[in-house]
Amino acid sequence: MNHRLHAAIIGAVSWLGLPLLLAALALPAGAAEPLAPAPTAKRPKICLVLSGGGARGAAHVGVLKVLEEYRVPIHCIAGTSMGSLVGAAYASGTTVPEMDEIMASITTELLFKEKPPRAELSMRRKADDYRSFFGPEIGITGGKISLGKGIVTGVQLETVLRQLSKIKGYQNFDRLPIPFRAVATDLVTGKAVVFKDGELANVMRASMSVPGAVAPAEFDGMMLVDGMLTSNLPVDAARAMGADLVIAVNVGTPLLKRDELNGIGGVVGQMLSILTEQNVQASLASLKTDDILITPDLEGFGTGDFDDLKKIAPLGEPAARKVADRLARLSIPAAEYAALRERQMVAVVPDTRPVDEIRFENLALVNPEAVRVHMQTKPGQPIDQKTVDMDMRRIYGSGDFEHVNYRFIEEPGKRIMAVDAVEKSWGPDSLRFGLGLSSDFAGDALYNVLVSYRKRWINPLGAEWRTDLQLGSTTSIGSEFYQPLTSSGALFVSPNVFFERRIGAVYQGDSHIADIERKRAEARLDLGANLYEYGTFRMGVMTGKVKRDIDTGTLPIPVSSDKINVGGYTARLVLDQLDSVHFPRAGWKVDARYLKSVSALGADDAYDRWDFSGNLIHSFGEHTINLSGMAGGLSGSKLLPAYDQFSLGGFLQLSGMSTGQLVGEKMKFGRAMYYHRLSRSAIFEGAYGGISLETGQVSKPLIPGNRDDWVRAASIFVAADTPLGPAYLGYGQAQDGPNNWYFYLGRPF
Repeated sequence: MNHRLHAAIIGAVSWLGLPLLLAALALPAGAAEPLAPAPTAKRPKICLVLSGGGARGAAHVGVLKVLEEYRVPIHCIAGTSMGSLVGAAYASGTTVPEMDEIMASITTELLFKEKPPRAELSMRRKADDYRSFFGPEIGITGGKISLGKGIVTGVQLETVLRQLSKIKGYQNFDRLPIPFRAVATDLVTGKAVVFKDGELANVMRASMSVPGAVAPAEFDGMMLVDGMLTSNLPVDAARAMGADLVIAVNVGTPLLKRDELNGIGGVVGQMLSILTEQNVQASLASLKTDDILITPDLEGFGTGDFDDLKKIAPLGEPAARKVADRLARLSIPAAEYAALRERQMVAVVPDTRPVDEIRFENLALVNPEAVRVHMQTKPGQPIDQKTVDMDMRRIYGSGDFEHVNYRFIEEPGKRIMAVDAVEKSWGPDSLRFGLGLSSDFAGDALYNVLVSYRKRWINPLGAEWRTDLQLGSTTSIGSEFYQPLTSSGALFVSPNVFFERRIGAVYQGDSHIADIERKRAEARLDLGANLYEYGTFRMGVMTGKVKRDIDTGTLPIPVSSDKINVGGYTARLVLDQLDSVHFPRAGWKVDARYLKSVSALGADDAYDRWDFSGNLIHSFGEHTINLSGMAGGLSGSKLLPAYDQFSLGGFLQLSGMSTGQLVGEKMKFGRAMYYHRLSRSAIFEGAYGGISLETGQVSKPLIPGNRDDWVRAASIFVAADTPLGPAYLGYGQAQDGPNNWYFYLGRPF
C-alpha cells in the first residue's frame, strides 16, 4: 500500500475514531454509545421543562444530576412553581451540589415562618402574645371587613429564593448563563404570564404563589399567583425559546381517589389538581416523538412536604435513568461538555458596596422614619445579605405591612436601596379574636372570649387607639390611646381606662367556702420609654374605685360592700427576650411593678405594693429547662388591703391546688420546669411533654388559719400548639394537700 495512502487512512481513523472512543469510555457504565453527528450536522437545541409540584419538585435536582452524568447539554430552561425555583437556580449558575446543600437546609418553617425572631420585635407587638388571640388579623377598611390575601406573604420565602439565585438584580433572562423562562398566572385575567426578564427571586416567588397559601405577587399592575393554574408543564414556553427537543420533567400531584377526598382541605386541593392536570395533559399531548418525558415516582410525598426535600431530591435519578439510552444519544464529548458547563457556571462575588441612601417608597400612612428604626443596614456601611434579610423581616414584623421587599437603584453618582414596603390593603384598622378555657375537672371551670379593636397610624407619629373587650368568667373592657412623642417611638404617652368585673373563689383550707365579686374601674396616665426591642418602662398616675360583694357563701371575715377609692403613682419595667410565650425554648424575661397608693390622689388606703417575676429558659436539642420565680409584698409596715392582695394556686402555680386558693399580703414562688418537644409542626410550635417542680408561700393569709408555710407541688403534662392557642392536659399534686387534673386552652401561666 502506498505509504501516503496508509498514513491518510491512519490519520482519518485517529481523527474520527479516537474522540468517539474516548467519549464512549467516559460515559457511565451501561450507557449506549452516543450517535456521532456528521461534521456538518446541526445539533438540536435542547430545552429542559420543569413542572410545578410543591415540595415534590425537589426531584428535579436528581434529574439534573443524571443529565450532567450523561453530558446532556441544556440550552434553555422553562419552569413553573417549584420547577421555576430549581430552573432559575440552575440557569443562574448554581451547581447541583450547591442546590443539594441548600435543599438540605430548607424546612417548612424556614420557608413560611415570616415573623422575625420574637426577641427582635417591638414591645407593642410582643405584648399581644400574652393575650389568647387566635386566627388571622381581620382588617377594617371604610367600614368593611377584609382579610389578608394569603396565609403567608412570601417575605421569608423570598429570603430563601435569593440564596438559590446566584445572579442578583434586574436581568434579561436570555442573557443568563442558560436562557430561562418562568410561568405565573394573572389572577385577574386567568392567563399565563411568561417572564422573560426581572429579578429572579421575585419571579420565582410569583411563579410559586399558591393561591390562599402565599399572597399574590404584584408586578406591573398584575396580581400574580402560581403558574400551575395555567401552565404547570410549560412546554409551549420552551418551544417559544426555539427548542428543537424538549426534556420534560413532570412532578405534579396525581388526583386523589374517592376515598381520599376527606374534608374541605381534600376537596379544595382536588379542585386545584383538576385545573392543573387539565393543562398538564395539554402540554403532554404537544410533546413530539423526539422529546423525552421523565416522571419520577413520588408516591408518599405531597406538595407540602418541604421538611423532606432531602429525601425527595434523589428520587429524580431512577426516573431519569429509565430513559438513559435516549439521554446517551444526546451526549456530547467530555471536553466540550466541560467547556459548556464552565461557561454556564457563575462565580459570584457578593456585592457589598455601600448605599448612599435608603429610600422608602409608596408609604401613605406609615412614617418612613418609624420604618427606618427597624433597619440595621445603614448608608455608608457595606451591605450584608443576612442583615438585609433580617431587616425585611423586622419591618414586616412591625405589623404595618402585607409585604416587604427591596431593590438597588443606580442613579448618577448615587447607589440607593429602595425598600418596597406595601402597607396592608386590609388596614390600618383591625380586629382580633381570642379564646381561653380552663377546667380542673372538679367543678371549677373558667372561660373567656376576647375581642380587640385597634386603630393605627392616627397621626404621622404613629398614634394607636386600642380597645379590648372580654366576656366570660371575667368581664372587662379597656381602652388605651398610645401616642409616640418622636418618630422613632422611643418616648410615648398613654392615657387609658379600664373596667373589670371578676368573681373569685375563696377557700378555707381546701374547702371552697364563698365567691366574691370584685368590680374595679381605673383611669391612668402613663409616660413611657421603649428600650428598643428589649423592653419598656412606664411610670404614671392612676385613680379609680373598687367594690367588693359576697356573691355566694359566707366568710369568717367582714367584707364591706362600700365603694373604695384608689389612687397612686405607678411604675413598671418589662424586659422581654423570650423566643416564644407559649413554649419558650430560649431567652429571659423580667417584669417588675410598683404602686404607691397615696391619699393625695384620692386613695382610701395608703400603702406601697411591689411585685417581681422572672424567667430564664435554656434548651439543648429538643430538651428545655424553664426556671421562673415570683415575689410580692409591702414596703413599710402598713397593711395591704384585701382587694389588692396576692394569690397562688392552680396549674403550674402550686399544681394540685385550685386557682387562687392561697391569698395573702406577701407571696414567694419558684418553679423548675422541664419539657421535651415530642413533635415539630410546620406552622405551630409543635407538641410537648413535661414536668414541673414548684414551691411557694403566701404569708399573712386573708382567711385566718389558712396555711402560710412553704408548699411544695409537682405536675406532669402534655401540651401542643393549636390553631386556637396552646392546649394543656396535666395532673398536679400538692404536698400534704389536694391533687387535680387540669385542662387549659390558652396560656396557663
